[in-house]
Amino acid sequence: MKEVAILLEFMQQLINGLSLGAIYALIALGYTMVYGIIMLINFAHGDIMMVGAFVGFFSISILGANIVVAMLFAMVTCAVLGVVIEKVAYKPLRNSTRIAALITAIGMSLFLEYTTIFLLGPSQKVFPASAFPAKNYYLMGLNISNKDIFIFVSAVVLMMILQYIIKRTKTGKAMRAVSLDKDAAVLMGINVDKTISITFAIGSALAAAAGVMVGVYYNTVNPLMGIIPGLKAFVAAVLGGIGIVPGAMVGGFVMGILETMVSGYGNSLYRDAVAFGVLILILLIKPTGLFGKNTGEKV
Repeated sequence: MKEVAILLEFMQQLINGLSLGAIYALIALGYTMVYGIIMLINFAHGDIMMVGAFVGFFSISILGANIVVAMLFAMVTCAVLGVVIEKVAYKPLRNSTRIAALITAIGMSLFLEYTTIFLLGPSQKVFPASAFPAKNYYLMGLNISNKDIFIFVSAVVLMMILQYIIKRTKTGKAMRAVSLDKDAAVLMGINVDKTISITFAIGSALAAAAGVMVGVYYNTVNPLMGIIPGLKAFVAAVLGGIGIVPGAMVGGFVMGILETMVSGYGNSLYRDAVAFGVLILILLIKPTGLFGKNTGEKV
């Protein structure tokens, strides 16, 4: 009986980790797509997720939209925001040094955070209870909530759509071509600027979906909510192999499971430390990530 209880506890933590990992994976995809295209670490990405969470919150609380409509509205809004940020902040610096682009990304992150604080205030806002009524299912001793199911299924569907876009569409082929060789892509008639904008739009839309999922998962949103999930998603992208789409997916799930295991079996105070400890280890042992720089498929 003791062995069964231990196994059930492990499976419960695994289920919790999959839903959290799905959120990290969606955010990590934006990091890795942008890096694969223009070699930029977009540190404003976590704050785009925060904007998406607020758009979802107001869509539900003011417009009375259901969770799916709110998520779609947040994705469209943040897709536009991502393109605007790319055009205004990053495009003028495309031929500048990497440190200039990196500082700009950090500045854009702070701009989004404190503009949101100025407009909406610093206090957190609670998702309406009607937004996603909680319900638990008990299966073979495991407690599975409808929130976990919704987050995991939604994330997997979005990842499948992304993979279809990258592998099967003309836009995806253009993204892969620009990722491999920008100059050659220009010679082949590919509009590089348009392709980069589409990449930002898709990555930002995925981050917005993750933001709504975070709101559902924790029931609250606040202007600084994108900092830690954004950094952990960055760690997930590095863990899987920055610039490699499947690596970001795997890295996100690994980070989510690792975090829940640390919280469940150790102390939740250490979960952030463990996440960034993983970053240090991967940079020391295998800087190219689990999938390696030259394996898998870049954006």
